[in-house]
Amino acid sequence: MKIAILDDYQRTVRSLADWDRLPPGSELQVFHEHIADRERLVAALEPFDVLVIMRERTPFPAELIARLPNLRLLVTTGTRNLAIDLEACKARGIAVCGTAIGGTPTAELAWGLILALAKRIPMEDRALRAGSWQTGLTTTLTGKRLGVVGLGKLGAQVARVGLAFSMDVVAWSQNLTDARAAEVGVRRVDKPELFATSDVVTLHLVLGERSRGTVGAAEIGAMKSTAWFINTARAGLVDESALVEALAHRRIAGAGLDVFSVEPLPPDHPLRALDNTVLTPHLGYVTQENYAVFYREALEDILAWVAGAPVRVLS
Repeated sequence: MKIAILDDYQRTVRSLADWDRLPPGSELQVFHEHIADRERLVAALEPFDVLVIMRERTPFPAELIARLPNLRLLVTTGTRNLAIDLEACKARGIAVCGTAIGGTPTAELAWGLILALAKRIPMEDRALRAGSWQTGLTTTLTGKRLGVVGLGKLGAQVARVGLAFSMDVVAWSQNLTDARAAEVGVRRVDKPELFATSDVVTLHLVLGERSRGTVGAAEIGAMKSTAWFINTARAGLVDESALVEALAHRRIAGAGLDVFSVEPLPPDHPLRALDNTVLTPHLGYVTQENYAVFYREALEDILAWVAGAPVRVLS
């Protein structure tokens, strides 16, 4: 059995699970670099029976699945992966299994981005190292309005931290009710009010057909010139071109972004050139604790499948 693990950017996979438990004769190969080119990807993956993939880093559409004749098991970290064509896997008889994902590290990162912007942490760090001292004024969050788009598990966690900072926290999503907002301790408002009045807008929706493009040019255009936009959810929720244009022309104060329309972010992407952004490379789920669960359970998935009793089956 030939097994490949993809996109091990941090080179941690081999230390996070006891891969010696694989059946005798198994061959394990770990790919550290992301393979974006489709033909190179097909050539690299064609020999393998089992693939372990990290979240949505490498998409698996039907066209790719059809070109991997040896593939019999696909394991994704996490419980949901919209980048896998599950129907194509089912048609080919390829089992798809997942793993648990724990805690709310993405909510923590959202607050890291908010504080980095409000307290000018990256800017002042760079200036201090270059020999300067106190190059600008920071902002107090107390009394400011935090607009939370999506009040599920992560959005609620972000909202509660906003309340701890004595912020005025409001929320909106397509299905949000007054009762749910009150349960979290915030107030539901309509979408136009949230974008027009918030000092910080933070996005916490699941990407789907209904939510794709939730934040377009109109929403971004309605924001205050002093407001910050935070996205640790999915890039497809936002019109990225409209966001870049607003940032470049200082129509909003800045943005903290962990997700992008193309990942890894290309070297020539315009966001890299903007000085009013704080950018992180999709770190929301990238924690020691999550990775330990991901790869331990990925190994369990493989062993259970070999034994004929697959676990955590997604398709």
